[in-house]
Amino acid sequence: MKAIKLGMPIFLILLSLSFLIGSMNLPKANLGNPNGPLYFPIGLSAFMLIFSIFYLFQEWKNINRANMDIKLLLEGRTPKLIVLTVVYGAIYALIFERIGFLLSTILFLGALLFTVNGIKKAVVNVIVAISFSFLSWYAFSVLLGVSLP
Repeated sequence: MKAIKLGMPIFLILLSLSFLIGSMNLPKANLGNPNGPLYFPIGLSAFMLIFSIFYLFQEWKNINRANMDIKLLLEGRTPKLIVLTVVYGAIYALIFERIGFLLSTILFLGALLFTVNGIKKAVVNVIVAISFSFLSWYAFSVLLGVSLP
C-alpha cells in the first residue's frame, strides 16, 4: 500500500529534478540577459519540486489513516453487502432481457433493500422497489419514448 501511495509523489520529484537539470543545461541567450531563457523553466521546475516534496510528506502522513479506513471497511457487514450487491447485479444483468425491465428491476431493488434494511422494514422495501421501478419505467418508456425490454 505504501508503494502505491508514495509512487506518484516520488515520480513527480524525479520528474521535476530531471526538468530542473535539463533547464540548467539550456543554452544562454546571445542578446540581453544571458540567463533570461533560464528563469522560467528553472522557476517552474523548482516550484514543481517543492510541491512534490510537500505532496510526498502529505501522503506519508496519510498512510496510517488510509490503512485504518480500509480496516474499518473490511469489518462488520460491509464486505457481505459488497459481495451481495455484486451478485445481485450479475443476476439482474442475466434476467433483465428474459423477464423485462420492470419485473427484473423490482426484484433487484427488492433484494438490495431487504439486504440493507432487513425484514423489519418489509413494507417500505416493497413500496420503494415497486414505485421506483414503475416511475423509472414510466419516465423512460412513456415520457422519453425509450424502448425498454
